[in-house]
Amino acid sequence: MKIDEHITGKIKNARKGFALTGAGISAPSGIPTFRGPNGFWKDKDPFSPKSFRENPQLVWHWHEEMREMMRKAKPNPAHYALTEIQNSFDDFAIITQNIDNLHQEAGSKNVIELHGNIYRNKCNECGKKFGEIRSGEIPKCDECGGLIRPDVVWYGEIIPLYALQKARELVEDCEICLIIGTSGMVQPAASFPLLARENGAYTLEINKEETVITNYLDDSLFGDVSEILPELSKTLL
Repeated sequence: MKIDEHITGKIKNARKGFALTGAGISAPSGIPTFRGPNGFWKDKDPFSPKSFRENPQLVWHWHEEMREMMRKAKPNPAHYALTEIQNSFDDFAIITQNIDNLHQEAGSKNVIELHGNIYRNKCNECGKKFGEIRSGEIPKCDECGGLIRPDVVWYGEIIPLYALQKARELVEDCEICLIIGTSGMVQPAASFPLLARENGAYTLEINKEETVITNYLDDSLFGDVSEILPELSKTLL
């Protein structure tokens, strides 16, 4: 795909920016999206505090299944291209809704995880943090004896305050906002590009197809993100 010089010029002239990423950037790595007919949730109840209280072993088992799938995945060209794109800016960050750690594996340094990280864990009672745990049985906290759970945001839970505050700072102070592989339907992330544009930022969507926010953005590039982002990266050299 040939990238329009207008788009390239906007990015080259900016010093501060961020990328909002969703499941679509990791799909080429073999990680299925969570919604839709082939999504991870297809035959499962949504993860929530309620489901963990009612059947903690089953929820832990599903997370282990998810971890195993994600351990096999590797960053794809889109992840690596985004790492290169960050070098075009003085200040650039990735705000991701993904929990797969692939941005970090590709070399991105400033990654804000809105929904947590599948490889981190925490006590469900006292909140003590733990690293990766590989176990078929639910481990217990060595501080309070509570059950340990994945350190991810479940349905009905709020985004960690630090991540939300940092994201809002970027939205208010950016010149460029890239929206990559996200449906534009999950809040509060879906509002970030719109707020950035209200604050004067140039907004560019890179997605497989149109989304509910497409018509509110400045420009869009549709197609395979693992092909478009490397091409965009090349134009910035």
